[in-house]
Amino acid sequence: MKARRNVYLKNISLREAGGRLFDALNEKGLLKPLEGDAMAVEDSLGRVTSAAVFASSSSPHYHCAAMDGYSLHFSSSVGASDKEPVRLTLGEDTEMVNTGDAMPDGHNAVIMVEDVDQVSAGMIEITAAVTPWQHVRTVGEDIVATELILPENQRIRPVDIAAMLASGLTSVPVRRQPHIAIIPTGSELVQPGNVAGRGQIIEFNSRLLSSMASGWGAIAKRHEVVPDDFGAVVAALSSAAVESDIVVINAGSSAGSEDYTVHAIAEIGEVLVHGVRIKPGKPVVLGIIDDTPVLGIPGYPVSAALTMDLFAKPLIYSLQGLPTPTRHRSRVHISRKITSSIGSEEFIRVKAGRVGEKLIAAPVGRGAGALMSLVRADGLLRIPEDSEGVRDGSEVEIELLKDLADVENTIVAIGSHDIALDLLASDLRRQHPELMLSSTHVGSLGGLMALKRGEAHLAGTHLMDEETGEYNLSFINRYLPDAKIRLINLAYREQGIMVRSGNPLGINSIEDIIARDAVFINRQKGSGTRILLDFKLKQKHIEPATMQGYEREEYSHMAVAAAVLDGAADAGLGILAAARALGLEFIPVATERYDLAIPGEFYRMPQIQALLEVMSGEGFREKLLSLGGYDTSRTGTLMN
Repeated sequence: MKARRNVYLKNISLREAGGRLFDALNEKGLLKPLEGDAMAVEDSLGRVTSAAVFASSSSPHYHCAAMDGYSLHFSSSVGASDKEPVRLTLGEDTEMVNTGDAMPDGHNAVIMVEDVDQVSAGMIEITAAVTPWQHVRTVGEDIVATELILPENQRIRPVDIAAMLASGLTSVPVRRQPHIAIIPTGSELVQPGNVAGRGQIIEFNSRLLSSMASGWGAIAKRHEVVPDDFGAVVAALSSAAVESDIVVINAGSSAGSEDYTVHAIAEIGEVLVHGVRIKPGKPVVLGIIDDTPVLGIPGYPVSAALTMDLFAKPLIYSLQGLPTPTRHRSRVHISRKITSSIGSEEFIRVKAGRVGEKLIAAPVGRGAGALMSLVRADGLLRIPEDSEGVRDGSEVEIELLKDLADVENTIVAIGSHDIALDLLASDLRRQHPELMLSSTHVGSLGGLMALKRGEAHLAGTHLMDEETGEYNLSFINRYLPDAKIRLINLAYREQGIMVRSGNPLGINSIEDIIARDAVFINRQKGSGTRILLDFKLKQKHIEPATMQGYEREEYSHMAVAAAVLDGAADAGLGILAAARALGLEFIPVATERYDLAIPGEFYRMPQIQALLEVMSGEGFREKLLSLGGYDTSRTGTLMN
């Protein structure tokens, strides 16, 4: 057994962790580009050359006409002018040629057909002299035999394939693709397609990690799920290290009673790092088994994806002889304050879009298990480990995860959540593939404040005025008195109490929630749903403090519905569509108006007009009605 070091959860910086891994691999000579072999040029797209590639023959390999016309020796045209044209006999002085034809022996120029007068069937007349090799592609004009076509360590593109074939090559030396083993661990994992029971999780991380590795040029092999058993983990690592260039073992990297990764690596190899000061992704393990780098990465999907990107990606590119590509960066203004703990470098996923002259970015979720935050993210914001966060409005640099063009064509919506916005985003993308609608859920008041700061194109709002019973307009006048806001109705919708199927506590009113000592889950301060609840409590002279769970907040109707479904709460206030989506029972409380508030400066934007056109279409209305709890009779109508 090899000598090894045991380093357990001794957190070090990201720079030091990467340095330890790469220094150890370099000392062992394990980071050299992989050996190469020949393959057919036609099949080599995306592969990396393992040696310089030189032309086998010239292109073109004969002198050929570059134009349709007549070939001749240039001396035959000397003296030709408008006053003294020169006549040439076909078959003797000149020959008719088409583009690409081989030049007849003794000819070194071509006259374009439009510069020739046909005197007779066998004779032409020219009125200008030509120069040697005029309109002729000479041998090797494009490629000369023995010329360098591609250097070593070049990823082969479509144009490279064409150049190699044109130069007479049919095979090319390429590097072997790195083989990477992905080992998912956890007794709770079940394969996709199976129903996950209580305490079970669908295994998707290995597919995520394999897809990432394949995109970087590796051949990924997914291992069968390894249960939480020390011997099984050791056996899986042992065989994978022999068969692969890199091993990634997913989950079990922390210090819990069933986290065996670090101990298994130490048993048969060497642990270099256990614990890196990053968030998410702290309990990462870096080691070597049988001269094979082994990465033990956390099980939460965001942590897994981040640590795969930080540590596996540079390894894969190094073995191909390529530099690790860097993402494009862009300066953005942060729309919401972001706090961070000193002592860890944090990676924040953000949504971004151009609002006026600024690129605006907002965080989309920070949990290590929030897979959808990766789906929705346009970029990554790195917060250094010595920073406490970023103030709202601050200008920072982000790494783009999408093309800048996609970010530039994003409509930024900040405000109240509604499922209709997700449906609208989908229909917009279907009808206008170049456009995107990005929604950030901060509540109706938060959306109006975002409009006031110039951080959004529109805000979803359903704020009821307690005195008049009217929606939205009084709040617009109060918080945005000088702005020319257009209020466009998205829909009228039913709000009510959501409870589990069968209504086990017999809840039929807000009073029942308190009378049954039920656990409630609330929406965040500033949301229209929270304001509606507070209004109803005030009407019924109920103190919020008497409602168990009043202080616990969620940021969307679906999050409230999910909390009720899984038993984290007995009841919550939300829309009928959310209750139906998760099979909950619904007790109506109010019908409210949900509008989109759009500043006048953005209202005429082509992107906004496209959005409103989609929203007003029959197709969108029919889909919204099918969800239940919506009235679309005024959808698309200007309300002020």
